[in-house]
Amino acid sequence: MRVQIFVIVMLLATTMAGQARPRDEVMSRVFGCAGVGDGRTWLDCYYGAAQPARAALGMSPAPAGQTRLATSPPAGSVTLADTALRDGVIAEAFRCNALGDERQWLNCYYAAAGPARERLGLTPAQSPRAVPVRPEASQPFGLPTRQVEAGQVASRMKSYAFDGYGIFVVTLENGQVWRQISGDTVLAHWNGPASRYAVRITRGALGSFNLQVKNKPGLFKVRRIS
Repeated sequence: MRVQIFVIVMLLATTMAGQARPRDEVMSRVFGCAGVGDGRTWLDCYYGAAQPARAALGMSPAPAGQTRLATSPPAGSVTLADTALRDGVIAEAFRCNALGDERQWLNCYYAAAGPARERLGLTPAQSPRAVPVRPEASQPFGLPTRQVEAGQVASRMKSYAFDGYGIFVVTLENGQVWRQISGDTVLAHWNGPASRYAVRITRGALGSFNLQVKNKPGLFKVRRIS
């Protein structure tokens, strides 16, 4: 992932040298936040980096504390788990470039930080994510609903990441994102390319959901977060 991000940075630098857009400046500032050690401070830096896009849209400025972080981020020690989480957020933010409308792009950019907000125990961001997804991702399976859902999900992994406690977050090729429940005592030990793993998610007892990987041991309790 770090190599992929480096390649993206180089492409971004090339773009900015030609015809820079506010979103390009935003992503450039985000990479300046990479050395921030504290997770909440990094998230504020990520939000502060969005100021060029907000200004271009005529929106109210981002909080002054956040914009200061984005222009002069403090250095610190970053754990491997935080590095993986941040790489995932940035990769999702780059997916937003498929959107032509700048306001939709900004909404998508904010929504990409969802996993970081969840790690910190924060409520989801209010702006909806406006990014093209495959039809399966728009289905409500696994999301809170008043109606009883039926069926299951079968898809290959697109990416996965572990936090410091071994709890995973899995992004499927269909666009859905599932997180292992923190109280689950079964830990996954995947170490191959994400695309190698075929996932099946089914209903469990008492409204829970179970994730299994084909030809791999383990039944994991999960909940859908996106």
